[in-house]
Amino acid sequence: MRILVTNDDGIHSHGLKLLEKVAREISDDVWVVAPEFDQSGVSHSLSLSDPLRLREISDRHFAVKGTPTDCVILGTRHVMKERRPDLVLSGINHGQNVAEDVIYSGTVAGAMEGTILGIPSVALSQAYGKSGRANIKWHCAEHHAADVIRRIVDQGVPDGVLLNVNFPDCEPAEVQGMAVTAQGKRDKELLAIDERQDGRGNPYFWVGFARKPYEPGNGTDLKAVSENRISVTPLRLDLTDEPTMTLLAQAFR
Repeated sequence: MRILVTNDDGIHSHGLKLLEKVAREISDDVWVVAPEFDQSGVSHSLSLSDPLRLREISDRHFAVKGTPTDCVILGTRHVMKERRPDLVLSGINHGQNVAEDVIYSGTVAGAMEGTILGIPSVALSQAYGKSGRANIKWHCAEHHAADVIRRIVDQGVPDGVLLNVNFPDCEPAEVQGMAVTAQGKRDKELLAIDERQDGRGNPYFWVGFARKPYEPGNGTDLKAVSENRISVTPLRLDLTDEPTMTLLAQAFR
C-alpha cells in the first residue's frame, strides 16, 4: 500500500513525525508532502494566484510553500505521478478537530482533497485539555492510530466520504473504546473575541473559544472525546441538504 502523509501544522511538526511512524506500521511505501509553514485554520484553501514552491528535504519527504490542499494535489499529481497513493493520511493535528472545527480545519481539508481525487482518506487529530498545548498526550494517538486506520481500510471507504478521527486527551490505557459519531455542534456563545492592545496602544484581536461548561450532544464527536473514546466520524463531500431540496421543490413548482 502506498501512503501519502500530509498535515496543516507544517513539515517540522511533532504530529507529522508521529503520523509517518504510524503509517510505517502499515506500509513501507510512505511519502510525506506537507506545508513549509503552519497552515492551521486555512480550511480547503487552494493557491491559485501564487506559485507553489516544492522543496525536497530528504528521500520521500517534501515541503510545499502552500496549503494542505496544495500539498495533496502536488503529492498526487507531481511527486507521486508515476503511481498515485492508495491512502491519504492527514495529521496528526495538534488539538482536536470536532464540531465546527471541521469547517476551518486544514487537517480535515487535506483528507478532503484526497477524497476529491478519489483516494481513501483519513484525518487524525489529538485532543488536549486543561493541561494545555505543551502537555499534549501524543502517545494516545501514537498507540491507537494504526489500529484505527487498519479497521477503516479493511472496512472500505465509500466514494465521496472521508473519515475524521479524534483521539481523546487521556493515557492510551484510559481510552474507553471507539465510537462512530456524528459531527457535533458547540454553543455559539462559546465563540469569543479577545481584544488587546499592542505596545503603541493600538487594538488587536484574537478569535477563539471561551472556556464555559456545556453539554455536548449524544452520539457526537464532542461527546465521544469528552468520554475518553476515540471518535470516528464519516464526512461527505456532497453538502446538499436533501430535505430542504424537497421543501424548495414544492415552493418553486
